[in-house]
Amino acid sequence: MSSRTRRGLEHAGRVCRLYDLNAELPSPAAHSYPTDLAALVLQRWDEALAAGQTDRIRPDATALTAVLSTCYQATLLREEGRPVTFRLAVSDPDAFDAAAGPPSGLHRLLFTRRLPLDPHELRRLAPAAVFSRSLIGVTLTPQGGPEMWGIIHSGPHWLQPVRGGRARAQAIPDVLTIAATGPGRLLVSIGAITLAELQSGTLSGVEMDLFQSRWVQDRLSEMGRLHSRKHDHRGERNIAINAPSAALLAGNVLRRMVATVRATQHGGTLIIIPQHRVDEVLSNGRHMRVKYSFTDEEPRRRIVTLVRAIMNEVTRLDDDGTALGWHGDQTGAVGQLGHLDEALFEVAHFLADLTHVDGTVLVTDSLEVLGFGVEIAGELPEVTRVARALDLEGTDRAWVRTDRVGTRHRSAYRLCQALHEALALVVSQDGALRFIRWHIDGVTYWEQLATGPFEI
Repeated sequence: MSSRTRRGLEHAGRVCRLYDLNAELPSPAAHSYPTDLAALVLQRWDEALAAGQTDRIRPDATALTAVLSTCYQATLLREEGRPVTFRLAVSDPDAFDAAAGPPSGLHRLLFTRRLPLDPHELRRLAPAAVFSRSLIGVTLTPQGGPEMWGIIHSGPHWLQPVRGGRARAQAIPDVLTIAATGPGRLLVSIGAITLAELQSGTLSGVEMDLFQSRWVQDRLSEMGRLHSRKHDHRGERNIAINAPSAALLAGNVLRRMVATVRATQHGGTLIIIPQHRVDEVLSNGRHMRVKYSFTDEEPRRRIVTLVRAIMNEVTRLDDDGTALGWHGDQTGAVGQLGHLDEALFEVAHFLADLTHVDGTVLVTDSLEVLGFGVEIAGELPEVTRVARALDLEGTDRAWVRTDRVGTRHRSAYRLCQALHEALALVVSQDGALRFIRWHIDGVTYWEQLATGPFEI
């Protein structure tokens, strides 16, 4: 994998400060559309060029606007009652090796004749190019407008690093990519580098990823502080979970869980509380009532067990005396690290499945799963206003009313007002993610529109 691609993957999942006010603010702002999205994409493209993140020449503004406008119109259509979703790779066919294919490469097939790019043709073609497994190839021609030249089959492995997993040998194609993830929702990227997103008339770029904030990193590092270095009963070295590694792996679990909840379009809530408040919260019922609680044994702490096993494995020395690392032994399909990664992936999916039951899922800072079907106490005082964070650490905030959001959000607001140490992750049915907690002098939320590029 090239250094540029690695730098791109480091930016995967980053979501920016909003360029438009959302519907919860007192006065509505003007909506943004494909022309505005194209302008932001070109601005971000120039910044990526200056930062050395890409060497791709930016497209013509008129041609880019035309493609984005066509994609936008296609997302407003429906195919047999289903939303139209797709990924476009805007590049000439020769950018893809004709002999390659999944799982390590991309399998591109050319149409015998090119088709004009228009909304209805996209609608008809999209079911054959399933979002998670294929792309539609598009080229910008000097005359006659953009044309569709074929389908590129990627398989699903490219989603692993995007959604918090280990990087695979297959990389996201390093070309201009447009992902249509729902009605009026477009995400534009160069390879794994997200440039801009348009959703619900709101523009966003690539400046803010909550999982990279200091306060979230510190919160997720709790897993490392709960354990100390020791040897197991066989005398093998058992690596203590250090704070940065714990934050990385715990963040990966949460990213995967959120991505899964978003994909179901069901919505859900995860409540995180400190370990030292567990007995109090579970026993007195003042803040919440847990309908389905789990017995206090190792399976409840399986995520901690897996993280510890992963840390042991990534620090294991290879034959040449170097540590394998999290992305080591990528070609070993049946390696121990691959098994552990898959196990962590399954736990994240399990957490997401628990959100389908009415109520919330309750975990500790170390992601110990306490129970689900949790009802936040209705007796808790209402919250009439909350602060909307405008930066990663919440130093810049704007106060907004709470009467324009649903029950799921208002319940989380009430809990975080009563239990200042609680952290709530609320996923709406439209896929929007909010981190909610008590901050400085009131309940504050951070909006993250996606947990990674290309999410649907």
